[in-house]
Amino acid sequence: MNEGAFFKDLAVIMAVAGGMSLVFARLKWPKVFGCILAGILMSGHTFGGGLLVEESSVQTIGQLGIVFLMFSMGLEFSTSEMKKIRSVVIPVAIIDILLMTGIGYTVGRNLFGWSSIPSLFLGVAICDSATTLLAKIIGELGWNRKPFVKYVMGASVCEDIVCVGAIALVTGFATGHVSFAAAARSLGGLGVFFLVTLVVGFVIVPRLLKSIMKRCDDEVLLLTMLGCCFLVSWIAWQFEFSLALGAFLVGIVGSTSEARYKLGKLFEPLKAMFAAVFFVSVGLLVDPSQWLANRWEILLLTLVVVLGKFFNCTLGALLAGEDFKSSVQIGLSLAQIGEFAFMVAMLYVTLTHDTGTPMYQIVVAVSIFSTLLNPLLIRISDTAGEWLAAKRPKRLEAAMEGYRALVMRFKANSGRPSAAMRVVRANATVIALIAILNFAVAFVCSLMNGRIWGRPAGFFNCHKGFFFSLIVNLFMVAGLAPSVKSAAHLGDAFARVLAGGREAAWMQPLRGTVRLFAVVSAGAFWFLQLSVVNANLHPEETWAQFLILGLMILAAVLGWRFFLKSAVRAGKRLTEAMNADERLRNFTHEVPDNPLVLTVPAENVHQIMVPDLSPAIGLSVAQLGIRAKTGANIIRVNRDGKLHRNTGPDWVFRAGDLVVAYGDGSQIAALKDLFGVVS
Repeated sequence: MNEGAFFKDLAVIMAVAGGMSLVFARLKWPKVFGCILAGILMSGHTFGGGLLVEESSVQTIGQLGIVFLMFSMGLEFSTSEMKKIRSVVIPVAIIDILLMTGIGYTVGRNLFGWSSIPSLFLGVAICDSATTLLAKIIGELGWNRKPFVKYVMGASVCEDIVCVGAIALVTGFATGHVSFAAAARSLGGLGVFFLVTLVVGFVIVPRLLKSIMKRCDDEVLLLTMLGCCFLVSWIAWQFEFSLALGAFLVGIVGSTSEARYKLGKLFEPLKAMFAAVFFVSVGLLVDPSQWLANRWEILLLTLVVVLGKFFNCTLGALLAGEDFKSSVQIGLSLAQIGEFAFMVAMLYVTLTHDTGTPMYQIVVAVSIFSTLLNPLLIRISDTAGEWLAAKRPKRLEAAMEGYRALVMRFKANSGRPSAAMRVVRANATVIALIAILNFAVAFVCSLMNGRIWGRPAGFFNCHKGFFFSLIVNLFMVAGLAPSVKSAAHLGDAFARVLAGGREAAWMQPLRGTVRLFAVVSAGAFWFLQLSVVNANLHPEETWAQFLILGLMILAAVLGWRFFLKSAVRAGKRLTEAMNADERLRNFTHEVPDNPLVLTVPAENVHQIMVPDLSPAIGLSVAQLGIRAKTGANIIRVNRDGKLHRNTGPDWVFRAGDLVVAYGDGSQIAALKDLFGVVS
């Protein structure tokens, strides 16, 4: 890479992109299109000669834009909001993605005459709506408070999550791994990578960032998060997934930290710069002559995208129980494609180097045209929804209203599961997560064992089988104690489910039998997993095998209590991360539309989750004598996502209540003991 040429190209890109962004901002059009237009004007396809010296280096730097875009998208993800609207947005997203992928593949194969790979990429490119552009357009219209908007944004975010995985999956297809077995392995590996990254990230990263915020400045915070982001993105790339997947997952992990809003501000300049370079690189590959040559294909695909996504999303919202007008508004708002389409098209060109198929040119053109239509579709969605609702035949209207009433009754009657069933689910999840982590560690160590390390690691190369086998076995021993403990709790809770809440003489033997069966099953599963791992990863030397066995026994005997306490702490951090949205929304002063109103010291405000087996369940504040016994004050309680302020002495606690209390360390510790919280 010629340094002088590179900096000259970067200077030209930023100058032209800045000028075009200024023009588009004045016109109140999305600045993304200004950057793409800047790339088109600077490319060699427009005026017979490009303004850039080395376009390939610009394309490489542009990939950083994908990383920062996806990280920022993950940082804005809200688990609590998604829980509230999941009954609508998940059906909408799944129906839209499945149907649009199939439609895109069919159009590519049967109408455009393409082969399977570009047709598959075309289907993935047109299945996702542009979250960033949607948020910008809705914000500029001032429609943020309209009831249907939360479903539009939620469905778009759900589509983003699925499409991140789809990008990772089609990458394997593009490199020639098109067999069913290869696809299944890729999909399974994707799921394991997704879960392991989130679980490990939730346990470690928020606590790390909180410590950095207290002790260091913003520069250290930014560099730490950049390190996490690029490390996980590189790991994703090593496993043949996309960089976007790693960056998005790190963004979700960062969204559970108290540094969430500060990170958003710190990353904004980096995202603005590198995203501009990315969209310029998109424009550099645009050939206007190919747009003209493929004008009918572009027009046809634009109609397919707008009409297809409108129909799919409207149908999904109706099936989820939304009223007809809101369903039409959701469908019209999501009838476009955006930045994900650019990423998929760019990925296809990068992986296949296919210059014969105009897939890239068509996708970029359709994305631009459908997004230009989107503000108009959103503006008319209100009127169009009312008009279409009025034009429905009476019989159809009656049938739809009857179906909607049925769905609403089902949602109302579904309710929350019993306390015992929640314990069963929670402990089954713990056992499953430990098994997945064991598999992930074994898989990574197997890959590392197959590598040849450099000269300074000569001794390590000779005995690497011993070291990696020791790591895996000790990790699995550490997971045995929490697995057995969780199995025992699962057995107790499942026995209560079987008994139907009745306390009889035969209840105690039943509980002991079910608990024993659960513990034995968990132990047998752990032993089976250990056997499979050691059959594939073990040192050849006999002395090494006996040494590993001795260390495993020693670790199990001496570290049993330590492993249990560590698992409890990890579970507590994981729970805090999963419920971080509500905490940040109510107690973080950095949220611009919800300032902190508490006047007490923030370090004395604590959150306590009432566990499923808490002795406080069913008792009121007065019956527990909280103030007299602990000295702590209850400030508010979050129950099922709804915040209850000024809870009086008659407030009765339930399992899952998130209690916000004020007190010093000893008072909060006494309150936790009263609630039966294990710390």
